[in-house]
Amino acid sequence: MVTNQKKLDLFGFNMKAGGGVHTSRTIMLLELGTLLSRVSDSSAVKVVYQLAIIDDNSLSKRTENTRKLTFQHLVELYGLDPKITVFRALRFFWIRDVDARPLLALLCAYSRDPLLRIATPFMLALKDGDIMAREALERHLEGLFPGRFSPATLKSTAQNLNSSWTKSGHLTGRSMKRRTPVTPTAGALSYALFLGYLSGIRGQALLTSDYVRMLNCPLSLALTLAEEASRKGWMVWKRVGDVMEVHFPNLINLQEAEWIREQS
Repeated sequence: MVTNQKKLDLFGFNMKAGGGVHTSRTIMLLELGTLLSRVSDSSAVKVVYQLAIIDDNSLSKRTENTRKLTFQHLVELYGLDPKITVFRALRFFWIRDVDARPLLALLCAYSRDPLLRIATPFMLALKDGDIMAREALERHLEGLFPGRFSPATLKSTAQNLNSSWTKSGHLTGRSMKRRTPVTPTAGALSYALFLGYLSGIRGQALLTSDYVRMLNCPLSLALTLAEEASRKGWMVWKRVGDVMEVHFPNLINLQEAEWIREQS
């Protein structure tokens, strides 16, 4: 039998501790958007993305080495492979909910980048209008990984994390960044629910998962957005009182459905 951790790996999650793209890059939202517009076929395999970045230089990088690194980082963050469940679902909602794209990118990267995942609760704990000081985030990271990163790496990692949260809309400002509530959409909520569903969460607990918490989405709004997504056919949503049932028949294949049944 495939273990639950193995299933998460197969779905595209990276639940390992430490490391990640954010030591040297952000969520690369601009690059991802440009790449997905150039590779318009959602069924394109990974090598098509590789050719677009490295051979065709669709992201306008100056050197071949930079193009190779860009491809590597985007693969780490998003997968770039329709066989990877979290990436295939990202493309599904990316096409259908343009306004959700910054949050979709952050949610996918959160599921795959250990540093982003472990640092995000620190950002979410800030109240609206609070200053996100880079130095405070550095101290937080050092507390999580004592002695693991050099001062220079701590600084660049904190800067990259703050930049990613700015791209997603969670922070605003340049030299002084402040916590700002994001505006969730039906697509962003659907993807957050889907990631929680793949993780084995069911019922009402889906609305309080870490993924939904990233959307600053109160329960009343979450219910409204879920109903909207259901009307659009993005998911199957049923709710009677506190009993909630959700399914994603358009987003999973037969093998993935079997893995999900084994989670129950």
